Amino acid sequence: MSLHDLIIIVIFIGVLAAMTPVLGTWLSKVLTGENMRLLKPLGFAERLVYRASGVNPAFEMNWKQYLGAALLFNLWGFIVLYLLLVCQAWLPLNPAGTENMRWDIAFNTAVSFMTNTNWQFYSGEGPQGVSYFTQMAGLCVQNFVSCATGLSVMAAFIRALKNKGAASGLGNFWVDMTRSTLYFLLPLAVIVTLVLISQGVIQNMNAPVMATGLDGVEQVIPGGPAASQIAIKQLGTNGGGFFGNNGTHPFENATPLANMFEMLSLLLIACACPFAYGRMIGSKRQGWTIWGAMMLIFIVMIGISFWSEFSGSPAYPGMPLLEGKELRFGLTDSTLYSVATTASSNGSVNCMHASLTPLAGGVALTNMLLGEVIFGGAGCGLYSMLLFAIITVFLCGLMVGRTPEFLGKKIEGREVRWSMVGVLASGLAVLICSALAAATDVGQASLGAAGPHAVSEILYCFGSQANNNGSAFASLGVGDTPFYSVLGGLCMLIGRFAVMIPVMVIAGSLMNKKVAPPAPGTMPTDNMTFMLLLVAIVLIVGALTFFPVLALGPIMEHLLMMGGAVL
Repeated sequence: MSLHDLIIIVIFIGVLAAMTPVLGTWLSKVLTGENMRLLKPLGFAERLVYRASGVNPAFEMNWKQYLGAALLFNLWGFIVLYLLLVCQAWLPLNPAGTENMRWDIAFNTAVSFMTNTNWQFYSGEGPQGVSYFTQMAGLCVQNFVSCATGLSVMAAFIRALKNKGAASGLGNFWVDMTRSTLYFLLPLAVIVTLVLISQGVIQNMNAPVMATGLDGVEQVIPGGPAASQIAIKQLGTNGGGFFGNNGTHPFENATPLANMFEMLSLLLIACACPFAYGRMIGSKRQGWTIWGAMMLIFIVMIGISFWSEFSGSPAYPGMPLLEGKELRFGLTDSTLYSVATTASSNGSVNCMHASLTPLAGGVALTNMLLGEVIFGGAGCGLYSMLLFAIITVFLCGLMVGRTPEFLGKKIEGREVRWSMVGVLASGLAVLICSALAAATDVGQASLGAAGPHAVSEILYCFGSQANNNGSAFASLGVGDTPFYSVLGGLCMLIGRFAVMIPVMVIAGSLMNKKVAPPAPGTMPTDNMTFMLLLVAIVLIVGALTFFPVLALGPIMEHLLMMGGAVL
């Protein structure tokens, strides 16, 4: 690794750290309804939305009403998107002649975009992909509102932690979602779109054209409104590629500057969430402690991944492993992108993850399997980490013989049980679905490799979907059978709502608990000690859940490679 590579990493982390308080302050103001002069003209649009939808913005919901509204909204989003996908051949703005999507792939796709996963069983462009109309009216809309849903649930959970026992509600889901979209996501998406267009990312409504290359082979040159879709797919931790090659396509990721900008966009909002949390509860140190725990794991994962990639293989001493990498950006940007996209719940890629070295691929896999808490998805990454925080204070309270407290509220059996449900549900789904795929003929038929890499392929497939990431070891051919599309769809539903529901149940439980003043035995949760304990609990839970299967996959593959095997 050269000095140039280190500079890229330092700049990347430095920009994330610098932008965290800026975007975090903006987000907290949006979620608390603070007046922002620059965005005041959008107030008319907000009031128009409430008037058109019949929403009373002053109505405060309890946890059941808030959760019910979120689930109902997501159900309607799934139904509308599914209908668009299976009927797109008959709808307007379809210059490429895109066909109606097969029922099982449409089911998987609709679930995928509704749950903020954006796993794709289809190629973005061409007759087997999605039309421009479906991209804009279906996928792009879900990119916004699925992200806003995560931010809204996060806001409700923070209010429950902040409330001092007064008889008030958790806010209003429709207000939180409207404000998150209108005042936060839309302005950011416009900025990123303009930057991407300036770098050559296409934004048009042109039909694909045929061209003959220098080799005499005719090829299709695609068009479409790509930049606007890519902006929100990166910012909203969505990840679905407008083109089949995702971030390796020059029309989607045009220059090294665009690549850096897109890579930063993967994590900007997820980094801002802990700071917004700290500001909303009145303790920025609390926010920085959570952010520090996330960043510490992130930096460790970067180090392991880069060490593995730059060490190469003993079978090819002194040679960088460039197969599957995007040569326009090089090994450094490809490796950093793989860590960033799996540390967020984004899943967009600028290289082939199946071609990463075993340990680098294992890092990408581990980032997801830990529950997407480094930094995870927009909103959901923070509330998932707060579940770990509740477990941490509970375990530490047991060790000192004191009733555990978090932000002055007693943590009792109900909160711990539901926290464990939220932490373990996606892991259980990954292991069960992976076992089914590995044990059945229909699951094995799609394997693109044998041995340990085959284990990694299957584990990555369901790990990505159950943790709402969306990236893939694309060597696994999953599009030929409904087995993977239906099972994967169920994984995504579990990964999204088996965490969201426990979070809202805990919010309801904590809402009316009175805040106890700190006592001599109260464990501080805003210092380095708590940060390190939190990191330890995350890693221990991840290791206990997944180490055996990781040992059969990427770890075994790494040991074989170090022994000189050609993989």
